[in-house]
Amino acid sequence: MTETLNIAQRLRDSAEQYPFQRAVVYPAGRAESGRRTYSHLTFEQLDQESDRLARGIFRMGVTPGTRLVLMVRPGLEFIALTFALFKAGAVIVLIDPGMGRSNIFRCLEKVEPDGFVAAPIIQAIRAFYVSRFRNARYNITVGGRRWFWNGLTYKQVLGGAWQPFEMTPTKVNDPAAIIFTSGSTGPPKGVLYEHGMFDAQVDLLRNFYNIQPGEIDLPGFPLFALFNSAMGVTTVIPDMDPTIPAQVDPEKIIEAIADQGITQAFGSPAIWNRVGQYCEEKGINIPSIKRVLSAGAPVPIHVCQRIRKILTTSGADLHTPYGATESLPIASISASEVLDRTAEKSRRGAGTCVGRTFPKIRLKIIEIIDEPIASFVAIHELPRGEIGEIIVQGPVVTREYFRSSEETTAAKIPDGNRFWHRMGDVGYLDKDGCLWFCGRKTHIVVTQYGRMFTVPCEAIFNEHPRIFRNALVGVGQKPKQNPVIIVEPDHGQFPSNGAERMRFEQELRDLAIGNPLTICIDTFLFRRTLPVDTRHNVKILRERLAPWAVQQLG
Repeated sequence: MTETLNIAQRLRDSAEQYPFQRAVVYPAGRAESGRRTYSHLTFEQLDQESDRLARGIFRMGVTPGTRLVLMVRPGLEFIALTFALFKAGAVIVLIDPGMGRSNIFRCLEKVEPDGFVAAPIIQAIRAFYVSRFRNARYNITVGGRRWFWNGLTYKQVLGGAWQPFEMTPTKVNDPAAIIFTSGSTGPPKGVLYEHGMFDAQVDLLRNFYNIQPGEIDLPGFPLFALFNSAMGVTTVIPDMDPTIPAQVDPEKIIEAIADQGITQAFGSPAIWNRVGQYCEEKGINIPSIKRVLSAGAPVPIHVCQRIRKILTTSGADLHTPYGATESLPIASISASEVLDRTAEKSRRGAGTCVGRTFPKIRLKIIEIIDEPIASFVAIHELPRGEIGEIIVQGPVVTREYFRSSEETTAAKIPDGNRFWHRMGDVGYLDKDGCLWFCGRKTHIVVTQYGRMFTVPCEAIFNEHPRIFRNALVGVGQKPKQNPVIIVEPDHGQFPSNGAERMRFEQELRDLAIGNPLTICIDTFLFRRTLPVDTRHNVKILRERLAPWAVQQLG
């Protein structure tokens, strides 16, 4: 018999064990003196609010498996609604608003949602495009009035006094959410999450990082607040737009840390880059934090250096969990390990070390091929030290993409009654079993001399003092592409005339000749800014750069 498991039970457990501990703290404005004010819910209050919402959602007619798009601002309501939808057995659809309008509509049309739990502006858009969303009959307006569109408001769904709600007895493998990839490295895909996968994520993260009940977390990514509630950890919602972390106001982040005694913080490298710079300029240390977690993109070495300096508690560190929407967490490394052991190797072109795998995660490096792999017996596993495609297996690895059988076939490798996920990344295992990331498989440049991998090659040129970042792209057809380095100079370092450009190019050519990884690179282009993903401001959009390079080279 399949085990019954509803991830919302984790919140109920927290409410029973820590009823009066603050569960969610939210910035609510400022007092006349300018001091920040906050509102909050305890774990008991949060559990009861989600019970009331779940009852209201059930009365609307929502049944297990109903697909509801959740698009509300991070805060008390977002967390309460998420657990309420889990309790009711609904499947939550989460779409990154930063992916752009056309991608959002493509995602929604693929899902064919049964309703929207969303802010007024989203409900207005839904009503305007009513012909696209004919199935959307369960609609809840959050954070404002309901105007000309149908449905109920958050307050109406909340209803009257609390009564215990008997949550839906979902199974381990029942769908809990459809979470769309960001689309920064290809078309967004809907990743189907099961209740058991969320449950396994909670255990792996809590145990690996020794996260204790009663800790206080500042999550720069809204979904991490849900893990906190499942661990008995207080969530302090930061005053920021999570869709554009590169524009975060570091002063507000530091204010929240000081006001609430934050012990843990989670966010993309873009957040910690700005916070680290701010603290360095102002001479600020952060004694309360025990751990900083950063995910979504590799953390630059200079960010590791800054953050480690400002964390003054003994044993405090920055940790980088490696993974993807389809499989997280997979591996992890600390800033201390990076700076003490791997940074110098990375500078010389070894790739980016992302650490050792989490318990219960199996990882292999296999021969790089572009075609689907029909069976695990067909793979060719590579020896340690050789770069290949990364595949993983474990309880947090998702099984399929929603309504995308072709993409599922391309990304999954059947292995008896189990399967492996193809990460889409390339890398290798060193002699100690640590994983080194060398870039995306789709970004490999294939020349007459062999394959060239983005991360190792770009590291060579990032050592130039005038370079902020650079990108390797291939011009022409594989297997005879011409490798091209596109440079974004540091602010104020863009070559101003032809002679200066020639000197800059020669300096880069000298760097290329000095390393066997880059010796065949002889073409360099300059751009004032490289296109990067909106969420992390770190992932370079090489797909856009390759056509641009073709135009520039004529």
